[in-house]
Amino acid sequence: MTVSDWESAKSAPPWRDLPGAPEGVGVLELRDHADDRGVFTELFRSSWDLGVDPVQWNVVRSEANVLRGVHVHPVHDDLLTVATGRAVIGLRDLRTDSPSHGAAALVELNETDPGLIRIPHGVAHGFLFLERSLHVYAVSHAWHPDDERLCRWDDPALGIDWPVEHPCLSERDGAAAGLAEMVEAIPWLSARFAEAPSGV
Repeated sequence: MTVSDWESAKSAPPWRDLPGAPEGVGVLELRDHADDRGVFTELFRSSWDLGVDPVQWNVVRSEANVLRGVHVHPVHDDLLTVATGRAVIGLRDLRTDSPSHGAAALVELNETDPGLIRIPHGVAHGFLFLERSLHVYAVSHAWHPDDERLCRWDDPALGIDWPVEHPCLSERDGAAAGLAEMVEAIPWLSARFAEAPSGV
């Protein structure tokens, strides 16, 4: 990183526009600094206003055609970037007090156009890896089994148009029930969801 790069990195990178995505979901446009040796990319600074204060960082390697999810967290928020490879992030807003309640979207992340996606709690999400990939993610609260509920990835109620027919799933994700069951399993979310005039 040059002195000019260091100067520009003092300010947070811009947020990418995501039309139709759930409220609070954003992609920070990360900056690559390349030279003959390779590429340096800064992922995080505590001075950046990301809306998430990470307490834990994790690295995950996935094979092509792996789909992780769909999950929702009542408490913790996520930050995630794809360091190598390419992934599609499926999203569905389950927060009945959100102006984008019910919104569903697909967002692509890849190594050639690096971005850091922010996923607020209450937004269901899944990650489909289109090729062998490595992603890095942070959470605002340490993982707890009571802070995760699952939904079958291809439930039509999700409204997520996945570009895959037969993904590789974990045994747990493959046995997940539908969106209605996910919502019912989270008391506070179920109560708010039931108040929404549009329902599921």
